Amino acid sequence: MTRAQQTLSITLLVSSLYLACYMGVLPFNAKFQDEVVPVLPFWAIVSFGAYLLFKLGWGVLTFNDVPEAYHELMKEVQLARKELRAKGVDVD
Repeated sequence: MTRAQQTLSITLLVSSLYLACYMGVLPFNAKFQDEVVPVLPFWAIVSFGAYLLFKLGWGVLTFNDVPEAYHELMKEVQLARKELRAKGVDVD
């Protein structure tokens, strides 16, 4: 199963469960049905956004500087500049 098929099947499962709850097919007490179920999609979007912000912050916090990669990249830039100058391109 590809990643797209897996994502689609999970999305369809969750949305069908939500619709079953929203339309009253699954029996809940009246307070839960009237006050909680209608705001579940909004709560899910807010929770997903908070999760993504946490992942972004964690990635920034644990980002490691790699001096070797910096020096390797600078050597590649110097080489590219040298090759472009040999072809007559102004890179300064």
